[in-house]
Amino acid sequence: MTGDQKTTGKPGPKPDALCLDFANTMDWHASAQPEESLHRFEDLLQWAEEHNALDTSTAGQMRQKAQRNPAEAEKTLADGIELREAIYRIFSSHAAGESPEMQDLEILNRYLREAMSQLSLHPSGQGYTWRWPEPAESFNRLLWPIARSAAELLTSEWLERVGQCADERGCGWLFLDESRNHKRRWCDMRGCGNRAKARRHYKRSQLARPAVA
Repeated sequence: MTGDQKTTGKPGPKPDALCLDFANTMDWHASAQPEESLHRFEDLLQWAEEHNALDTSTAGQMRQKAQRNPAEAEKTLADGIELREAIYRIFSSHAAGESPEMQDLEILNRYLREAMSQLSLHPSGQGYTWRWPEPAESFNRLLWPIARSAAELLTSEWLERVGQCADERGCGWLFLDESRNHKRRWCDMRGCGNRAKARRHYKRSQLARPAVA
């Protein structure tokens, strides 16, 4: 989508939201005390495997390589967290109707340039498909699909559907709003949504309570 195009009606096909899933690996991201879930390179690798950013074979190769190169693996963990935080701030800004910081876009672009330089076309059925290099020689191989996912979402009509949980405690969860009226506010109605509903009910009951003489 070019800069002068405007979104009208229903957006196009839903893009891969891998980048938002990755941004959500920090719990209570918008609070004063966020909770990290990526403590070791293995945590990052397991997340990538579970979210199909890596296949089982490539993940196994990386585990073996990490045993031989622990310092390089730890650097990749630090790179992953840097990329995650930039992605989180970029999409949080858009969810709030604000422009992201150029510094965060520069971080994303740095990883994106590396990622796109590694893609190549391969025959697939009657057409072609993009593929990453195999075997995975770089630990950053697990970050490339994330950077590409962020770029595809940022350049799609679905960018206007990126939302952030409105829980006042700082849940901060990012999501794609697929609701019909485009008014989703919570990460999950069973969690933050129910809590907000209960608080509104309590306030109404307090206001309706007759004053004590």
